[in-house]
Amino acid sequence: MTGGEAVVETLLANEVEVVTGLIGSSTLEILDGLYNNAEKIRYIGCRHESNGMIMMDAYARYTGKNGVFLSGQAGPGVSNTVTAMAQAKAAFSPVVNLAGAIASDHKGKDAFQEIDQVSLMQAVSKKVFEVKEVESIPEVLNEAMQTALTPRCGPVHVDMPRDVLGKSAEFNQPTKFKSIPALAADEENLKKAVKLLSEAHKPVILVGAGVKNYGTSAADSVLKLAELLNAPCTTSPGHGDAIPYSHPLNAGSAGPRGSGLGTKLLREADVILVLGSRLGFNTTFYSYENLNEKASIIQCEIDLNSIGRYFPVEVGIHADAKTVTDELCKMLETHKSKKEVQDWLDQFKDNRKNYFEKRDADADTESVPILPSGLFKELRGALPEDCVVTLDAGTMCLQLTDALQYHQPKSLFSPLDFGLVGFSYPAGLGIKLAAPERPVVSFHGDGGMSMVIPELSTAIENNINTVVCVMNNGTWGAEAAYQKDFFEGRFIGAHITTPEFDKVAELYGCKGIKVEKAGEIGDAIKAGIEADCPTVIDVQCSPDALYSFRQDSFKHKVKQ
Repeated sequence: MTGGEAVVETLLANEVEVVTGLIGSSTLEILDGLYNNAEKIRYIGCRHESNGMIMMDAYARYTGKNGVFLSGQAGPGVSNTVTAMAQAKAAFSPVVNLAGAIASDHKGKDAFQEIDQVSLMQAVSKKVFEVKEVESIPEVLNEAMQTALTPRCGPVHVDMPRDVLGKSAEFNQPTKFKSIPALAADEENLKKAVKLLSEAHKPVILVGAGVKNYGTSAADSVLKLAELLNAPCTTSPGHGDAIPYSHPLNAGSAGPRGSGLGTKLLREADVILVLGSRLGFNTTFYSYENLNEKASIIQCEIDLNSIGRYFPVEVGIHADAKTVTDELCKMLETHKSKKEVQDWLDQFKDNRKNYFEKRDADADTESVPILPSGLFKELRGALPEDCVVTLDAGTMCLQLTDALQYHQPKSLFSPLDFGLVGFSYPAGLGIKLAAPERPVVSFHGDGGMSMVIPELSTAIENNINTVVCVMNNGTWGAEAAYQKDFFEGRFIGAHITTPEFDKVAELYGCKGIKVEKAGEIGDAIKAGIEADCPTVIDVQCSPDALYSFRQDSFKHKVKQ
């Protein structure tokens, strides 16, 4: 058996079902092994390494399994994955990058396509592995896959010289790596948490990815706890799907990128139970402007180093978020809320009702070109409840993190951790590979979509039928907003020329739809979901609807 075949056999032993990649001569032995096992492992060839890696990042986030990508060519094929690996690392996504490398005896000789791939990938990987002997392939690959899935999860890079892949050796039958059991909570810390929550007058539960990653079972557990405590819940941005939108205790996302409703809760709470969130940048901007400085914080995190890292905590629980939530539910089963808590809850419910009513009332659905508020209102009514939404970076997409309604985990995937423009469409393809039964709608600005258009070919070739809505305003919206608000409208580089994306889609063999009025988006979404091919919807949006998200970064520009 060749080294390349040993790679494939190890993937099979680990029940890998999908591999994306871009063909290259450095890994032809692996590709040949995939050819011979095409009925067991589906291979998806992409048009750019970064996009294929994003597909596997999203696939991994949705399934909770390793997403496997094959960097087929040494040198540029590997360096093209760097940005997508950085995105996966920021999102703690278990991606395995199987990378071809130049021949072992060519290293250090200025060989063709030579680059120190091991050093290059260390900054964007949880760990880098280097295969030096063909006999070690199953062992190294198993360790890599286990490392990627061991909390806290993250992407790993496996460097495989082409001569090693081409060698033959006798191998024992590859076996699956051993999984790591969930981390249980310390009982004393749980008791401290129960005491604080029982005595709270204004309790709030902040839910992060550590809950979302478990899906419906964790969401149900959190909502049971919230009902026992009469505590409203808010979510970290990008994880608004961790608990269903429809539940009356759901306040939407918190922080500068969330709703005012969720942020208000964190500013007023006296006890904050943080489940599976680092209280990091997107949720707080590391500022007490978004968090009550006097609140007692109970933080449950799988990563010990994240507990109390940004804000002091009263109780730190180093454990799995679902396990902790289940234990707290048992311990608080007979809990009776104080009158003050009921008053706090009643006030929240009034605020919630008023917030949603005002949001719809203020939406402009008639303006042409389309304004975001009107588009978002129509989308809330148009997207099916079982829909999975992927978002891109950029001002229009950032507004969607809390503007849409997410009815079940896992329904929202974004690049908020790293801000990678060009994430949404390939991420949607990866989600569709993981969940072919669910409709997938991806949202892009026109700039971001311009980066990933070639993957329409990937979708066509592999029958991956998703819908992508391109909010086309001829502008890098976030940067244009900053130049307008803080640089007196001195625009440079912010305005771009873009095609009619619906017509471009048709050239690739996809369905193309143009939307010029907000009220047309519902029919377009329905047609796209029902189509028997990939669909691109060109949504004509106003270039003047600009919003500055990162105003904190430009305080020095504000005239006092």
